[in-house]
Amino acid sequence: MDTRERLVRCTQALLWERGYVGTSPAAIQKRAGVGQGSMYHHFASKSDLALAAIQRCSLQIRSLVEKQFAGDGTVYERIENYLLSERKVLRGCQIGRLTQDPDIRANPILRQPVEETFTWVRCRMMDILQEGQASGELSPQLDIEDVAEMIMSVLQGGIVLALAAGDERPYYRACKGMLSMLNLAKNQEK
Repeated sequence: MDTRERLVRCTQALLWERGYVGTSPAAIQKRAGVGQGSMYHHFASKSDLALAAIQRCSLQIRSLVEKQFAGDGTVYERIENYLLSERKVLRGCQIGRLTQDPDIRANPILRQPVEETFTWVRCRMMDILQEGQASGELSPQLDIEDVAEMIMSVLQGGIVLALAAGDERPYYRACKGMLSMLNLAKNQEK
């Protein structure tokens, strides 16, 4: 792995663990095993390096979500797979964590890939829900935009509740509750 790649990966990990404010250039350099000159050879500033790490994280999340949504099974099964797939709940969401960081929120350049990731996942969720309506699996009366937003809110909110409790169970209860509600939205006329 080259120096640039190590810097991006280490910054990605530190942002997840500590957030932007808590991730110093010295911590990045130490974890990556590089000196200050190497870091600034590849990136003009901490924010440039953070942007590269956030963009990488965004691509990884999109890839994972796409695999879960593009898989076999009914729409309900694919959403269930998305919500209940193995994840490090007590570490939080890599992208969701950044929304709590005041420096990320205040910097439109750093906030943009975070916002775009959530928008992409919401749009992809709406595509899946539309597919369910088109196939007759889900009720045509279902407001897919609202339901997509609710599914994402349950995932992010469940993570927050799990972190507050120091226990994964609130996350999985929230997701199972969401799935129960989605099950009720199945087309009864089918």
